[in-house]
Amino acid sequence: MPQWKKNDLCTLDITGYTSDGMGVARLEGLVVFVPRTIRGERWQVQLLKVNKNVAWGRGVELLTPSPARMDSDCPHFGPCGGCQFRHMDYAEELDAKRRQVEDALRRIGGAEVTVDVIHGAADTCRYRNKVQFPVAGGVGEVRLGLFRSRSHQVLDVPDCLLQSEGANRLGRTLKEWMEQKSIAPYDETTGQGLVRHLFVRSNRAGQHLACVVVNGKKLPDEGGMVAALRSAEPGLAGVVLNVNREDTNVVLGSQYRTLWGEDRLEQTLCGKKFRLSVPSFFQINPNQTEVLYSRAVDFAQLTGTETVLDLYCGIGTISLALADRAGRVIGAEIVPEAIADAKENAARNGVTNAEFFCGDAGEIAQKLAADGVRPDVICVDPPRKGLAPGVTDVLADMDPKRIVYVSCDPATLARDVKRLAQRGYGLVRAEAVDLFPRTHHIESVVLLERRSDFV
Repeated sequence: MPQWKKNDLCTLDITGYTSDGMGVARLEGLVVFVPRTIRGERWQVQLLKVNKNVAWGRGVELLTPSPARMDSDCPHFGPCGGCQFRHMDYAEELDAKRRQVEDALRRIGGAEVTVDVIHGAADTCRYRNKVQFPVAGGVGEVRLGLFRSRSHQVLDVPDCLLQSEGANRLGRTLKEWMEQKSIAPYDETTGQGLVRHLFVRSNRAGQHLACVVVNGKKLPDEGGMVAALRSAEPGLAGVVLNVNREDTNVVLGSQYRTLWGEDRLEQTLCGKKFRLSVPSFFQINPNQTEVLYSRAVDFAQLTGTETVLDLYCGIGTISLALADRAGRVIGAEIVPEAIADAKENAARNGVTNAEFFCGDAGEIAQKLAADGVRPDVICVDPPRKGLAPGVTDVLADMDPKRIVYVSCDPATLARDVKRLAQRGYGLVRAEAVDLFPRTHHIESVVLLERRSDFV
């Protein structure tokens, strides 16, 4: 067998995609990953890194293009780490994502399932309602935008096509103001500098809440900055300062100060109104989130009398959607601020059959079981790491008829589906929903039902 090494050239046929959107090919026992390639294409590839069984390469010459190939509409695509699929048409992207969910459920979850439905987005640009622009560079030479692919180097991106035009205007304005005032960007290697991030939250009404994250208690000429931002964006509803002096990659610190206007933004979702602060968790694509949540509610098959347990409920978005069709909804979330928001959101929308508890999902479920609560349906929407160890057993012990699982990671979803299968819950339906067009991220929702033949 030839010993392939770094910088060697080879001809490869792309047969599929990785979970992060790279093309996959095989070379005499090696699996080779090549970014910005498309299934069905043939490339001349230069190997950049070669391990025992895996290699990474870059496309040098496209020998056989795919009919799905298209020119990127973004000048930053490639170097920028924000998007992975701007070189292909949307139909190919959707099929790649559908296959990703199906493959994970079969290969990891051991489920005989076909994911034949993926709900694509009507809008593949300007769909995000939240952005965190990192800030870097030097005095008078500020870079504000997104991280380069697979690095923490900041790429100056004056107009990200995933963000609202208003958020981009606010980014350009802050950059210009910093350069005019000689404000130093934060340097994560030295811990010096002042401005770390610009966080912008937007709503469907075209309003924006801007939060400037700083490595200090205040900014020079805060009033001047607010005036510049207000002048640039008529839809600006408020400006907040966040203090983060920690040596961390976490964007937001714990201290907030409102410089002008509102410190929250109202967003509508599934016919409900939600008040969002800067740190509130909220799905970033409201149109597709409504599709995702409507499928979750449909999977729950509610008639109006059921008790539903909603674990990892966040600020109560799914809980309130479920409450329209259930008799009682119980939400659990470990973040105290999110539970406070959930209770406020229920009251704001006149929802009286939903209650919320703060604590670990598994512990809350165990306590409810000890108190005699027997939910008919359990809905879970965990973070990317999936259900915490032991939670699958807690869910099965509560013996619900159905479990609806909303997931942002096909691999951890599949792992948990397999664990639940071992406790008597079979996978009945699985669908994918594209909340993040042009990126490799994908959401999915599955229905598991208690098997009558399980002993």
